[in-house]
Amino acid sequence: MKKVFHYLKSYAWILILCVLLLFGQAMCDLSLPNLMSNIVNVGIQQGGIEEQAPYVISEDGFQLVSLFLSDSDRQTLQDSYQLYETGTQQAEQQQDAYPILKKQNAYLLKEGAEEAAGSVYGKSAYAMMLFAQDMAQEQGQTQTEDAATSSAEMDMTEIYASLPMLQQLPKESFQQYIDAAAGADSSLTQQVGTAMTRSFYKEAGLDTGSIQNRYIIKTGLQMLLITVLGAAATISVSFFASRTAAAVARRMRHDVFQKVESFGSHEFDTFSTASLITRTTNDITQVQMLIVMGIRIICYAPIIGIGGVIMAVGKSVSLSWIIAVAVLVIIGVILVVYAVAMPKFKAIQKLIDRLNLVTRENLSGMMVIRAFGNEQYEEKRFERANDDLTGTNLFVNRVMTILMPFMMFLMNMVSVVVVWVGGHQIAESAMQVGDMMAFMQYGMQIIMAFLMISIMFILVPRAAVSAGRVAEVLDMQPSITDKPDAKTLPEGTAGTVEFRNVSFRYANAEEEVLHDISFTALPGQTTAFIGSTGSGKSTLVNLIPRFYDVTQGSILIDGIDIRDLDQHNLRANIGYVPQKGVLFSGDVNSNIRYGKQSASEEEVKAAAETAQATEFISTMPDGFETDISQGGSNVSGGQKQRLSIARALVRKAPVYIFDDSFSALDFKTDAALRRALKTYTGGSTVLIVAQRVSTIMDAEQIVVLDEGKIVGKGTHKQLLASCPVYREIAESQLSQEELQ
Repeated sequence: MKKVFHYLKSYAWILILCVLLLFGQAMCDLSLPNLMSNIVNVGIQQGGIEEQAPYVISEDGFQLVSLFLSDSDRQTLQDSYQLYETGTQQAEQQQDAYPILKKQNAYLLKEGAEEAAGSVYGKSAYAMMLFAQDMAQEQGQTQTEDAATSSAEMDMTEIYASLPMLQQLPKESFQQYIDAAAGADSSLTQQVGTAMTRSFYKEAGLDTGSIQNRYIIKTGLQMLLITVLGAAATISVSFFASRTAAAVARRMRHDVFQKVESFGSHEFDTFSTASLITRTTNDITQVQMLIVMGIRIICYAPIIGIGGVIMAVGKSVSLSWIIAVAVLVIIGVILVVYAVAMPKFKAIQKLIDRLNLVTRENLSGMMVIRAFGNEQYEEKRFERANDDLTGTNLFVNRVMTILMPFMMFLMNMVSVVVVWVGGHQIAESAMQVGDMMAFMQYGMQIIMAFLMISIMFILVPRAAVSAGRVAEVLDMQPSITDKPDAKTLPEGTAGTVEFRNVSFRYANAEEEVLHDISFTALPGQTTAFIGSTGSGKSTLVNLIPRFYDVTQGSILIDGIDIRDLDQHNLRANIGYVPQKGVLFSGDVNSNIRYGKQSASEEEVKAAAETAQATEFISTMPDGFETDISQGGSNVSGGQKQRLSIARALVRKAPVYIFDDSFSALDFKTDAALRRALKTYTGGSTVLIVAQRVSTIMDAEQIVVLDEGKIVGKGTHKQLLASCPVYREIAESQLSQEELQ
């Protein structure tokens, strides 16, 4: 995963922006339940009245409120309000806002005294409610606390009628109610105070219906605005996350492909082609998906989870145990699922490798499969690989499908328990309906946060495995590298190739493939290599372009050790034709120009003519513009070899290597090609690996290999006389007349 973080460094500012946007989105999401609670508690239950103490109280109302306060609280209330007498200039200025001043005196709340007045006003209203309850019981009436709370909003004239009598009672008559109010929950005293405030506002001539509508509309608009802002943050984060993930995946694919291009044959022996394809496509896609989801979830889920807990506790501490139990259950389930599924995640990518390998082999070897009638065998082999992958995926998906229904069940259970416990607390006036609804919403948000975290438990293990597989490729150090002070071959290089006591063995091999090889291939001459199968001919010529590095000894071109040369420069001076002709999708022209992109039309045609390819190219419907299918599947083996030879010839290199490149040619074409090749290559050094003696019998130097050792070196006639191995090969291919 370190590699992923390395790629993300370039996008640090975008990630910081995403975190800020997610924080904003979380704040929006966390604000909505609170605003919904305000609509229910304040907008509906409190009639839209937010203030803890009324802005206006009639003179009689003020005296009534003062009766149910302690001396210190009474003084606080007195200091918080100012009396406005009817007829005064001050009263006339406030008459439009408070119509009560037109007919009677009233107290108005001083500016900045809201908090001080609110702290004592609610206690007075609650003490008054308790007093009213006792009076009702004495008169034989029964009244619940909720009903008493509701009755606080009534026609105040009935209460004012008994005000003179109440004022005559001793202070001790109200003390027990004042003490009880002092110890009551602030939310409860606020509810009662709000109900009393509504009565005072009605008495003052204020339109309480309009106050309620304004509050609900204002809060609703706030919710709408917050929803829009949250949606904008969500869209922005999704946009930036997708762009960042796509950019990281693009860079990773580029780096992996670039790394693979630097691999030598040893590295390709370490990673199979199917595995490299899987790592470049599927594995990087898994990492890309993790980045997209990770930016959205890894940052958002903790914010919403922690914020939800804080907000839920703020609404009701007594219900917090419900959230705590739910979170513990969720964590336990996630850990169990993770422990069960994690080993399978590690196996999935290897099974994808296996499926790609089988599919690739089937597609590339289709003709052989059909020729031997092994379609059913290959189908079974594919089905085994496919069933293994499918079974593992199904197992993981079955385990993961437990999470969603379990989370939904848990959310519903939390809702039921919250309603059950919260309902009892509402009945006891220990909680408001809106707070219970908000608590329920916060509980859902907390559980959803853990559900999102559980999704990451699905993505992270598989992406971690994929990231590790990609990192294996990126961290692989090529066995063949350039020296810091690598040299380049000068213009006009002659191309003399010299092997000095060269030995070579493959990595982890017990024995050497080549033993103490020494020879010199001169410009203007053809040096050929022949020997039995497995004698090391192809291995020997593959050492020249440094597909492998020698184990001992050295290879020199014009006296310079090829290990001291820049690889690109070395290979630019070699025209190489592999044992198996490889063509690329495109057309005939582009495949020949692959050897030299800047080649002119005349150079392309000259190379094709020398390679004896002009004859069949001219019969194609579009000539040099004829399309070539992937891998050259629409041309024959001989045509593929001739186009590969033309591709090497167009380079006009000082050194040419033909690795058994004439095997698919008929004798007539072979002879014509060799004659044309002699003229075309001119002063270049030509090295040919061949199985047919007729192909190399005119070479100036023939090197005979047997079990990785040189057992003969010379011309055709010299070797017939001095090398038994060569004579044995020649006798198996040539007539007695040709041997003379």
